[in-house]
Amino acid sequence: MKKIILSALILIILLSGCGTSNTGELTGILGRKKFFEPEPMEMAFIPAGNFMMGPSDQDAVFAQNALSKSVTVEAFWMDQTEMTNNKYRQFVYWVRDSILRTKLGNAGIPEREYFMVDDEGNVLEPNVINWDEEIDLEEETAATVMEEMYYPPEERFNGKKQIDVRKLNYSYFWVDYQQAAKSRYIYDYENNTGKYEGQVTNLDGSRTDVKDRSSYIKHNIINIYPDTLCWIRDFTYSFNDPQSSLYFWHPSFDDYPVVGISWVQANAFSIWRTDYMNTALRKNGISDVQSYRLPLETEWEYASRGGLDLSMYPWGGPYTRNYQGCFLANFKPLRGNYIDDGNTYAGKVASYAPNEYGLYDMSGNVAEWTLCAYHPSAYIFQHDLNPNYEYNATPQDPPVMKRKVIRGGSWKDIAYFLQTSTRDYEYQDSTKCFVGFRNVRSYIGAEL
Repeated sequence: MKKIILSALILIILLSGCGTSNTGELTGILGRKKFFEPEPMEMAFIPAGNFMMGPSDQDAVFAQNALSKSVTVEAFWMDQTEMTNNKYRQFVYWVRDSILRTKLGNAGIPEREYFMVDDEGNVLEPNVINWDEEIDLEEETAATVMEEMYYPPEERFNGKKQIDVRKLNYSYFWVDYQQAAKSRYIYDYENNTGKYEGQVTNLDGSRTDVKDRSSYIKHNIINIYPDTLCWIRDFTYSFNDPQSSLYFWHPSFDDYPVVGISWVQANAFSIWRTDYMNTALRKNGISDVQSYRLPLETEWEYASRGGLDLSMYPWGGPYTRNYQGCFLANFKPLRGNYIDDGNTYAGKVASYAPNEYGLYDMSGNVAEWTLCAYHPSAYIFQHDLNPNYEYNATPQDPPVMKRKVIRGGSWKDIAYFLQTSTRDYEYQDSTKCFVGFRNVRSYIGAEL
């Protein structure tokens, strides 16, 4: 028995030695970990495919902004439902807590490590929040810092302490690949130096010469709290005060789609969600996943059709009722009988049956932001492979350049806007009580 074990050990050693020897053949880098993409929670897999993008019915409003075009879309994951109040609230609370922990870390409370430190106890640069450190609000310094997070006494209603939402600002970075692709790096072999050629448009609208990679790394700080007053602003001479004061924070609306979110805020949420996921994966020794983002306009239409290429609506067929006469989505039916479909305003997500891809509310409930800028002739000049038209508008740009495509129609729209092919737009810095969003994530690896 001992001889057998010894022989086996010798064989293993010999095989191991053979595996590391240089035979001159290409083997690739050995020992790399195999990557298996984790299936994201509550996201549906949308397989790659080809479909006929464009109108499934006559152009009833004579918009003339879409034409039939055969396009191919790669595989991706998509949220099964619109982003809910409770899921977006996780983002809001994270920003709130990160601001508080940063303030406490800068206050230098003894025996409290609100920033990550190295093995010698030195605070890492730049500061990285230590989320494992508990906050003791009984400490005098912590209580003072927490007080700064509330509205000042003169702005409190009935003396109630509430977080000052004007301070919930999210600082984030992103890479502008569109501008990076337009410049190039030139190497001067005679002088043994290199330089970039091209200019970059900054967030303030100014243009500067490209210096290095940092020219494409954008830093933005925005307030991420939903605009709850949009419920009143969007409708003149209409009483919507209860929605304005209750819709986002009350537990009764946790599973309702978040609204009052601008296109810029939706993108900031997507960047935060990406970092939040990748931070957790890295702790477990797993490689980063693809970024979460808003869907391309083409991805949205392809997913909405659910494999039914010529369907007018996500559920198939040209009608908005089923055989029992019940409406199949939350919209404005008939002559404005809002309640006839079961909801006066936006309803709880997944209240209606999903399409063939398992996606809910692709028509009605709330319209949804897409990543794409709106251009009435985009279908003409876009590529037929993953069509995309993006434009990062600056504050100095005219309003027409700030238009972003929204899709799906909402609770206040007529049936025409529920069609899978109908295009509409809102301005990227606007907030509406009938516009929400959902995320997608590109699929990594070979198509299934």
